[in-house]
Amino acid sequence: MQAGLLPAMGRPGAVGYCATHASHAVKTIKSYRLPGKTAFQSNSNRNDSILDPPEKALLKLSDNFLDLAPDAALTATTPRFINVYAGKSPARQAASTARELADSLMAPEASVSPKYFYNTLGSRLFEAITALDEYYPTRTEAGIFAAAYPQMAQALAQAGLPHPCLIDLGAGNCAKALALIPYLQPRQYVPVDISVEFLKGAAAQVQNNFPALGIVGVGMDFSAGLALPDEVQDEDRVFFYPGSSLGNFQPEQALQFLRQMADPAQGKARGLLIGIDLVKDAAVLQTAYDDALGVTAAFNKNLLRNVNELLGADFEVRQWRHVAFFNAGLSRIEMHLEAICDLTVSWSGHSRRFLAGERIHTESSYKYTVESMTELLRQAGFRQVRHWSDPKDWFAVFWAAV
Repeated sequence: MQAGLLPAMGRPGAVGYCATHASHAVKTIKSYRLPGKTAFQSNSNRNDSILDPPEKALLKLSDNFLDLAPDAALTATTPRFINVYAGKSPARQAASTARELADSLMAPEASVSPKYFYNTLGSRLFEAITALDEYYPTRTEAGIFAAAYPQMAQALAQAGLPHPCLIDLGAGNCAKALALIPYLQPRQYVPVDISVEFLKGAAAQVQNNFPALGIVGVGMDFSAGLALPDEVQDEDRVFFYPGSSLGNFQPEQALQFLRQMADPAQGKARGLLIGIDLVKDAAVLQTAYDDALGVTAAFNKNLLRNVNELLGADFEVRQWRHVAFFNAGLSRIEMHLEAICDLTVSWSGHSRRFLAGERIHTESSYKYTVESMTELLRQAGFRQVRHWSDPKDWFAVFWAAV
């Protein structure tokens, strides 16, 4: 599942800026507090420890952040938003999507890309998933970040990136970036997501919290390439990819994606901050993707409703059940939709017969070890790889420079 969609903070929408909002922004930024001493671990070539810096240091950092644009209090600021899809004919775009879906459904082993989870309802359902007791990745990753924000900022500064262009892949409602921004102090924030309408409100909320920050929201399918619009600055790009969404790629695709990111002719990355779910007990993994309340099942089945809309198909959601399991041989969680009975699905002059028990593969989520992820990053062209993990070693956040 593409992570990073936590409940939105406040009412999304267009925002303006005045002196009153400047005071509110300072209060918002200064409200971030680090936890007390924790057992969260840092792993690098140095003997680092995670400390809770004094409140004064955080306040100073907040003031420095606002100093990046000292005249902001006199300027009306709203996020720019670029819909990459808008440059294409709606008819051509719809036809391309329909071809992709039809080809995958007609394959000997039917599948649908997990990117089609994320219509508006799918994005909301994933928000609910992140609040489930069984779904450990979101809260575990959040704990790692909360304990290690200062060390992460220090790692970027040591790489010559004190004020990066922060590119948030799969940003969702941008909640994770909201907590990270005061520490990294980016000159530009670029949330990127396939769910265009969902992203617009989220980008406006970030602007409301950080009025002086330059924001360029980008609606695009970044899994198809990392060619960002010209409005995104070329210099000092740091990609932020939390939630272990890299696990949705096949290993060879993950390597290619990371290489594109590090390529000076494509992603132009100077660094990468990425969350990775680690290999652990299969029972823990399986319940995270098959919860008792059935929220993940609803999230999976909602994909069929999205396919119906995009392809003009006639899937009946009640004829399918959610299946999730850990494939130990491939080190991945698999999610499928399984036909409850014999049925036929039709669309635009085509149809496919599904027998009872036949499945549509909707997601693979690969799990890594620290060693395998470190090696993958190095193969992709990254260096100075380090990571932070939780006490159980269930999850890790990696920093790597180019």
